[in-house]
Amino acid sequence: MRNAAGIGCRCARVRLQESVQIARAINDASLFIEANVRGRDIGSFVDEAQAGIAREVKLPPGSWLEWGGQFENLQQAVQRLEIVVPVCMILIFAALYVALGNTALALTVFTAVPLAVAGGVFALGLRGIPFSVSAAVGFIAVSGVAVLNGLVLMAPIRRSLTMGDDVNPAIFNGALERVRPVLMTALVASLGFVPMAIATGTSAEVQRPLATVVIGGLITSTALTLFLLPAICSLVLRRRRKTGSCTWESVGYGE
Repeated sequence: MRNAAGIGCRCARVRLQESVQIARAINDASLFIEANVRGRDIGSFVDEAQAGIAREVKLPPGSWLEWGGQFENLQQAVQRLEIVVPVCMILIFAALYVALGNTALALTVFTAVPLAVAGGVFALGLRGIPFSVSAAVGFIAVSGVAVLNGLVLMAPIRRSLTMGDDVNPAIFNGALERVRPVLMTALVASLGFVPMAIATGTSAEVQRPLATVVIGGLITSTALTLFLLPAICSLVLRRRRKTGSCTWESVGYGE
């Protein structure tokens, strides 16, 4: 092909075979070129290819390029995720508010979500896996598990506060009581995704990002639930006690 200056350039190696067909639709001839992308994600490959073609190739009048296949499916999935992910986060927070009955405590438990997402991103970068639709699904799944662990930890704290215990003893005893349930939840989920994380066969490109995000997110979210969440909860409860904005019964899920 020739660029705008009339200089020949090579943008790809194309080998024509007997099976090549030129399709026609409404008097328009169409030639389909297929490519298998290996060692990188489809999105960045297509972006680079589009930039190179736009810079070095001038199409004749009446000609155009369309990028389809898995890239088109990726674009459609990303557009759907732009709606699905915010809706999921809103629903998770709404469920937390209904369960806890308090905005401050709901936000406290919801802090597990960003740390779980950070763990998933770090795991993807550590393994050199690009972001994909299956990875986005993994982020949604690990966010739900992280919030569930937070609720598991808050239950004994609620019970202790309802019985009249002070903040520090209630949080300390509640955290000790729920160490094993939280660890078991994270461990079982992580071990269940290990075969998918090390998969090399069919559909491994879908399984590995999903499992990697879930395992990495569970590691960081579990650390948050056991160590950081009790500290944040203590600060929130002490501040509300100091300001007197609500009674202990309402903060502690009074019956």
